[in-house]
Amino acid sequence: MSIITLTTDFGLKDHFVGALKGKIISGYQEAQIIDISHDIDLFNVSEASYIVGAAYNSFPKGTVHLIGVDAELTKDNRHIAMQWNDHYFICADNGILSMLTQKIIPQKIVEINIHDRLPEGSTEMDAFVAVACHIAKGGQLSVIGREIAEIKEMSELQPIVAADQNSIKGYIAYIDHFGNCVTNVTEKLVRDTAKGREFEIKFSTKTIKSVRTNYSDFTVRENFTIKDYEGDKLAIFNEAGFLEIAIYRSNPQTVGSAATLLGLKFRDVINVVFK
Repeated sequence: MSIITLTTDFGLKDHFVGALKGKIISGYQEAQIIDISHDIDLFNVSEASYIVGAAYNSFPKGTVHLIGVDAELTKDNRHIAMQWNDHYFICADNGILSMLTQKIIPQKIVEINIHDRLPEGSTEMDAFVAVACHIAKGGQLSVIGREIAEIKEMSELQPIVAADQNSIKGYIAYIDHFGNCVTNVTEKLVRDTAKGREFEIKFSTKTIKSVRTNYSDFTVRENFTIKDYEGDKLAIFNEAGFLEIAIYRSNPQTVGSAATLLGLKFRDVINVVFK
């Protein structure tokens, strides 16, 4: 049984997600469909890139990942399918996959060219479904597209290391359900740039002086328990390998979160400063 994952900005109020799954099952009844997320901010390719990059590795090799974000086919927004790290990704060429290709060179990329073979009135998602079902059945990428060498890069996904190697400028790339703020700065980039030096994270007028190993990595001593740290700001390298700013044990619905309490929002600048 082949796995097809779905990541979209469709939400769950309308019929779109259900209809998309119905089309996949109609094209390949044996497919196992798994939702990654349908709550991507509308047309937010940066957020989609982070979510897919954080989730894909939890699936077995050969999984097909269909990404329906900013997927309209235009002259400047072609459709592509990519084999990368033995996974397959189907999406528009709008920069979504550039976070992945920074890490590992793709095995093969094709520009999808089957649109004129689909029934009249077919949508972008119909093309993606046809390609996903084809690949899930073991079909070759060369059948559904023309091989290409490069895809669009998303410049905002690129953190900048200062010329003197004393700082890294990044930005908030994603705010999760808990209000934790994920940056576009990877642990590898920080370690490689630090070369053993200590560092601190600066944003707005605030500073976090160290990175903790996990959310509850606080010193517990007599008359001062872990509960006393609730509400403290912290930074960690999350499971996806990115620098994340959080508030310990925060609740966005009641007391607030890193996003609200620290005044952070999507695309805000953060700096990693080395000592």
